[in-house]
Amino acid sequence: MASHRLDVDLAKAYRLLNHGPTVLVSAAHNGQRNIMAAAWAMPLDFAPPKVAVVLDKSTWTRQLLEASGEFALQVPTAAQVDITQALGSSSGRALTEKQGIDKFAAYGLQTFAGSVIGAPLLEGCAAWLECRLLPEPAIQNSYDLFLGEVVAAHADGRVFSNGRWHFTGQDDLRTIHHVAGGHFLVDGDAIDARPLTPPVTPPAA
Repeated sequence: MASHRLDVDLAKAYRLLNHGPTVLVSAAHNGQRNIMAAAWAMPLDFAPPKVAVVLDKSTWTRQLLEASGEFALQVPTAAQVDITQALGSSSGRALTEKQGIDKFAAYGLQTFAGSVIGAPLLEGCAAWLECRLLPEPAIQNSYDLFLGEVVAAHADGRVFSNGRWHFTGQDDLRTIHHVAGGHFLVDGDAIDARPLTPPVTPPAA
């Protein structure tokens, strides 16, 4: 997989999320790590690139993220739809709430190290964004909304290169969009808009 993984120019990192895919959020702190699915994530700015993601107060990933000040967003593929649903519907928080259950180990997930942050990155995804938390306690506490600056970005070069997605012939690597209740939509074919010439209004007689 590493042979297909390419660095993405930060100026184009927003394009990894601009089509609204479901993401996997990972974080680590003090020897503990976790990963969860999130349907509400989006790019927020170009330079420096920023992202926003909603994380419920009950999640163990959120607690690790707040403690470490960093997190990763991963864009899972159609081949990972089952594990995406499992990660989104299971909790990494132990009943004691003093430590977390390692979902990476529980589900046998393979990871690799990021280039900047300490959060683990999941193998097999279509894209990865390494992020530093931009602390905004008011919106975090009121709306569960977290902002991050993207400090490194990577993508599978088989489906993303030169700043564009291209899924033709790579159905298993198409990105997914959660609707509800374990139902997902898969990205389809791309189309390009044609430039149109504005109609010319004839002068009034």
